[in-house]
Amino acid sequence: MEKRPKKTQKSAAKLREFVTLILAEDMEQAREYESLLKVNDVACVLREQNEQTESASGIAVMVPEEFLDEANVIIESQNVYDDFYDFVAEQEDDNFDDEFFDDEFE
Repeated sequence: MEKRPKKTQKSAAKLREFVTLILAEDMEQAREYESLLKVNDVACVLREQNEQTESASGIAVMVPEEFLDEANVIIESQNVYDDFYDFVAEQEDDNFDDEFFDDEFE
């Protein structure tokens, strides 16, 4: 009687088809990346990294290898978009001048 492969072996083989796109700092960030990729029709899996070194810790956001470039563009585009709005918000805070209000009440 031939042994059937275990389900974990089958899922591990499927997971080998996936490559790490980015390491998220925490599960919340990983879920945001996952949602962004799925909205753009890119398959995605999350895998917790249990490495002993701090540089490899986090949640691996993994995509099929053939979608790696597309997924990279999606993530980078979102990061640029977020950075732009963070910059604009900082500029608005810097331009808010308390002296304007001081002049009216003196």
